[in-house]
Amino acid sequence: MEKNKDIIDITEIFRQLKAHTRTFLIVLPIVFVLSCIWIFPQPRYYKSEVTLAPEMNGEDIGGGLASVASQFGVNIGSSSSDAIYPLLYPDVVSSNEFVIGLMDIRVKTIDGSVSTDYYTYLKKYQKKNWLKAPFYKLAKAIGSIFVTPQKSDTIGTGKKLNAFRMTKKDYDLVQLVKEKITCNVDKKTDVITISVVDQDPLIAASLANSVSRRLQDFITHYRTNKARIDVEHYLKLTEQSKKAYDYSVRVYSEYCDANQNVLLQSFISKRDELENEMQLKFNTYSAMRTQLEAMRAKLQEKTPAFTTLQSAMVPIKPAGPKRMIFVLAMLVLATIVTASYCLKSTLLNILKKNKQEDKVVYKIVECEE
Repeated sequence: MEKNKDIIDITEIFRQLKAHTRTFLIVLPIVFVLSCIWIFPQPRYYKSEVTLAPEMNGEDIGGGLASVASQFGVNIGSSSSDAIYPLLYPDVVSSNEFVIGLMDIRVKTIDGSVSTDYYTYLKKYQKKNWLKAPFYKLAKAIGSIFVTPQKSDTIGTGKKLNAFRMTKKDYDLVQLVKEKITCNVDKKTDVITISVVDQDPLIAASLANSVSRRLQDFITHYRTNKARIDVEHYLKLTEQSKKAYDYSVRVYSEYCDANQNVLLQSFISKRDELENEMQLKFNTYSAMRTQLEAMRAKLQEKTPAFTTLQSAMVPIKPAGPKRMIFVLAMLVLATIVTASYCLKSTLLNILKKNKQEDKVVYKIVECEE
């Protein structure tokens, strides 16, 4: 009895499904048409990628151990003095300040019909699925009830937004850009992959280049900030010492010219004093020049180098939406749901039969006892 209880009659299942052929012929075409109506108005989007290899800091003593640990999915950090290491680059790219800095980029569509800044392009030239328009209006109406309207501080097109205080529309726009830009870092190799999706292929490639360049500028500015401050400081000291040296030379020269034939010891002592003062000013100026050149060399040493492994390319084929895959997935799902509905009565009968058999077995065991 236990063996018979677990046996499922496949022939009976196929017979039941064949009996509901008409149901499948009604459901599947309807699902096919609805899936096509929903997915085909969805705007196409294109994807462009940039791959970078950052320069590794030679001061990172624990780099070898970190590399070995990363192969096991463990991040032990780094002994480098850099607070922003490659694994934090995705957080930099997704920050509000970084995204807002992209709004003033000049973009142009591949057909040349639109040429404006990225902020205006997102606000006015984004294609939308016309089927979702009623839902957008409904969500906007509901949001206006609970959210107090705020006056935007943005004046003109392409002006940078206020990262400290944004309106609801500006916040949604920033979130949209964050969804379009993806930055991934390989934990083993520290290779940076920047991906950008957009409805226009040329804008996707242009934005990928801009994000890559601005990320490099950000990292360069961070790593060289202290060295640049030192260069500016010693440049100012050098200019001051040069002015002091020039003044001492002028005073010494004027004194010597005015007292060429004077042999008094007091005049000779004054001349020697001015000469010594001039020499001290020259030594100070020379030391500042030497220190300035050393700081400039340090600045050059601190400046990171990024190797572009793969530059941005204008995509030829769209990356999505995958219309045929979506339609096929909906048809498969509809087939499974319809088959489950048609076999509901059969499955219930099997469960009832199993319960009855369990009761019979239980009674037989009681009688034997």
